[in-house]
Amino acid sequence: MSDIAQENRQIAARLTEYADLLEAQGEDGFRIRAYAAAAHELEAMPVPVRDHFQTGGTRALIALPAIGRGIAAAIAELLTTGHWQQLERLKGSLTPEALFGTVPGIGPALARRLADTLDVETLEDLETALRLGETPVPGIGPRRRQAILAALEQRLSRIRRDHGPEPAMAEPPVALLLDADALYRARAEAGGLRKIAPRRFNPRGHVWLPIMHARRGDWHLTALFSNTAQAHELDRTRDWVVIYYHENDGPEGRCTVVTERSGPLEGKRVIRGREDECRAHYCEVIAAGAKEPV
Repeated sequence: MSDIAQENRQIAARLTEYADLLEAQGEDGFRIRAYAAAAHELEAMPVPVRDHFQTGGTRALIALPAIGRGIAAAIAELLTTGHWQQLERLKGSLTPEALFGTVPGIGPALARRLADTLDVETLEDLETALRLGETPVPGIGPRRRQAILAALEQRLSRIRRDHGPEPAMAEPPVALLLDADALYRARAEAGGLRKIAPRRFNPRGHVWLPIMHARRGDWHLTALFSNTAQAHELDRTRDWVVIYYHENDGPEGRCTVVTERSGPLEGKRVIRGREDECRAHYCEVIAAGAKEPV
C-alpha cells in the first residue's frame, strides 16, 4: 500500500469507527451516514488528503465530495495533532494531557498541570486561558507562557488559515438545552443509556459514564456528565452535564449545565455563561404555568 493510500485509509478508518460508535450508542442515523460517506470518499481518493489541506486549508477539504465543515475540522485535527477529540470522547479515551503533550514545549508533567489547573480540554481553550492569564499555572512564567502561546499559534494557524473571519456560531435555545439536560439525567438515573469507561480519573477502567445522543430539529446533541478535574474536586460529576452540539455538519460547540447554588436561580438548572437567558426562560415558564425541567 502506498503512503498516499495508507494515510487516507487511516483517516477513513477513524471516520468509520466514529460512525460505528454513534450507531452503537443510539444516534439517529444522520451523522452515521455522513461520516460513513466521507470515509468512502477518502478511501477512493487518488491523491493525499494532506495535500489538499496543506494547499488550501480547511476550505479545500470542504470542497471535496461528502465533506462538510464538521468532518473537515475532524480531518484537519487528525492531520495536525494525530488526535480527534470527538472520537476519543465517544471511546472514553479523551485526555487533555495527551492532546496538550503534542504541542512543542509541553511535556507530560506540564500537560497534566495545564489540564488540571486551567480545567480546559481543547487547544483552543488552552490558548484562550493562557492569553487571559487569569489563572496562574505552577512552573509557567511569562517567557514560558509566551513560548507555549507561539507554539499553539503555529499549530492552530494551520487549521485557521484561509478561513477568513468566521461568523459567530449559533447556539441552541436554552429551552432545548435544558430539556436535553433533563432527559439525559433522567435516562442516566434509570440506567437506560450506554456507558463508557473514561480513561481520565479512572485507573481501574470502571464503566460508569453514561452517554446520550439526541437530535432536535437540525441540532445534534451529545450529553455526558462532566469528567473534569474541577468536577471531581467539587464532587459535581453527577450534577454537571456537558452538552456538545452542532447543526447538521457544522462546527461543534459545547456548554455545561449545572445546578445553581445561590442567587435568584438557586436550585435551578442553569447553562454556564447564559444565566440571563435562563432567568428569562424560567420567568416565561412560570408565566405560562408550564412544568419546567428539573
